[in-house]
Amino acid sequence: MVCGGFVCSKNALSALNILYVLVSLLLIGAAAWSKWFDLVSSIRVVAGVIGVGIFLLLVAFVGLCGALKHHQVLLFFYMIVLFTVFIMQFSVSCACLALNKEQQNNLLEIGWNKSEATQRDVEKTLNCCGFTSVPANGSCAAILGVWLAHRFRNLKDPRSNPGAFL
Repeated sequence: MVCGGFVCSKNALSALNILYVLVSLLLIGAAAWSKWFDLVSSIRVVAGVIGVGIFLLLVAFVGLCGALKHHQVLLFFYMIVLFTVFIMQFSVSCACLALNKEQQNNLLEIGWNKSEATQRDVEKTLNCCGFTSVPANGSCAAILGVWLAHRFRNLKDPRSNPGAFL
């Protein structure tokens, strides 16, 4: 019998759902670990990642049970859920591609200004300060790093093609 038959499809679907289970456990574990070691102070972000991990875990169990038992109803709902998730991901991807650079920067700056906890987390993790410039009334230990990164970003690589860009 050629691959692609009943047994091969069953094993492939089972392996895919086991991979989904591992990814979901990794999501849940990474979110809990980051909160435990205080890498992320926002409980909403952690709860969102854990929620996505639990959702993926449930979908994977439905797919795994449907594949192992060849249960038509479970496989049907599994297909519907995966198709719905695909449509949502595709829609968000298209919406993200529709934004130009200025709109992306505006959205990022609005998000940056709304949460001081996120600002502290990002500044601590990336060793930087401010969104576009160093705040005048705040202190920042990473001014040299920001200046060097800004300077390096705007330099042209001497090894590159002179007519390529910039």
